[in-house]
Amino acid sequence: MHTAETTPPPLAVRDLNVAYQTKVVVWDADFDAPPGKLVAIVGPNGAGKSTLIKAALGLIPIASGSVRFFGLPYAEARHRVAYVPQRETVDWDFPVSAVDVVAMGLYRRLGWCLPVRRKELDLARAALVKVGLADYASRQISQLSGGQQQRVFLARALAQDADLYLMDEPFASVDAATERAIVEVLRELRASGRTVVCVHHDLPTVPEYFDHVALLNMRVVAQGPVSSTFTAENLRKTYGARLTLLEEAAQAVERARVSAQHREAR
Repeated sequence: MHTAETTPPPLAVRDLNVAYQTKVVVWDADFDAPPGKLVAIVGPNGAGKSTLIKAALGLIPIASGSVRFFGLPYAEARHRVAYVPQRETVDWDFPVSAVDVVAMGLYRRLGWCLPVRRKELDLARAALVKVGLADYASRQISQLSGGQQQRVFLARALAQDADLYLMDEPFASVDAATERAIVEVLRELRASGRTVVCVHHDLPTVPEYFDHVALLNMRVVAQGPVSSTFTAENLRKTYGARLTLLEEAAQAVERARVSAQHREAR
């Protein structure tokens, strides 16, 4: 009997194990990022959230397991993947302008030894417009605020015109205006059929910002749609007895449920 072929997910992690020396950080993790969704990876500090993303991208070695992007090894699919690292991992004193940083996202298309052409600079400036930094294109990155620096990194990823975006805590330590700008960009990416996977730390905003969630504490405790997976029981399994976080998350779930009921009643 003929069975229809299924399209592989944008990101599929199977039996992933990552260790730093003798300390296991990610253990036997399975994770799928569904296409066209905004996906949050949440969990306590030290749970392996950033490590999972970095290991998938080959930035740190894996002990065992497999990672596929659109059914392919990363080396064969990297042109479809963009990465936004944590802002704290970057040397922002490097003497380069905002538009130059964004244009760096196009080097894969250009080749590292070729000069940036006007076409690429136009694409970089267009990406800065999308994140609300059109007037800061020539500004040195060291002169930008933390929120503006984060938007520059987001613009660099947008310029790559990828199908899958992996973002490591894009909302960390940003101002309210930057947070709103990032959310708007994520929603535009989803509307265009792209997939976004974010390591995320703010539990109360998960129901508002994301469609799909993976709860991680070394291994994946639960994953699926936010409406059915982001529950007090799953949060307790992931965070243990951190009651303040659990209470905030439970309140967020309840607010989202009430909001959905109001929308349906209209």
